[in-house]
Amino acid sequence: MKATGIVRRIDDLGRVVIPKEIRRTMRIREGDPLEIFTDKDGGLIFKKYSPIGELGDFSAQICESMRRSTDCITAVCDRDAVIAVAGGAKRELLDKPISAQLGELMEERAMYRRGAASGFLPVCGSDERYGIGVAAPILAEGDVLGCVLFVTEKNALPLGEVEYKLAQTVSTFLGKQMES
Repeated sequence: MKATGIVRRIDDLGRVVIPKEIRRTMRIREGDPLEIFTDKDGGLIFKKYSPIGELGDFSAQICESMRRSTDCITAVCDRDAVIAVAGGAKRELLDKPISAQLGELMEERAMYRRGAASGFLPVCGSDERYGIGVAAPILAEGDVLGCVLFVTEKNALPLGEVEYKLAQTVSTFLGKQMES
């Protein structure tokens, strides 16, 4: 555990304010769920909770099935990082933070397909080689939990209707799984 040097008091309702700089650095937004842990020394640990992260193994299997069907690189991400990848680029994408552009796409709650006119949007902020070919947000009870992606290399041709519909179907399926 790393000390920040920041001290906060608990108010009369039991609330603690997490400083803005920490929220920005850790990408904690209003309404984000936090999981609370205790350690043996009496410490409290707040960790961002990712409901879609609970489906990590399942997401990996779905990515592999989509890859076999289309022979494309596929991925599933939560709101912060890529949690499953199939078809290559695993080392470059898996467990890496998503790009700001992908975060904005998810917040729009709409499907995205890169076209000839649209620009290149990176999957991860740290890697400009792999971009978003198709993105379908995973929605559960009106909340964005993550995204199903078909990933393309920078100079690749736009993906077709099959990949678009498959991403849409899988994202809807994952959203329904999270609701039940």
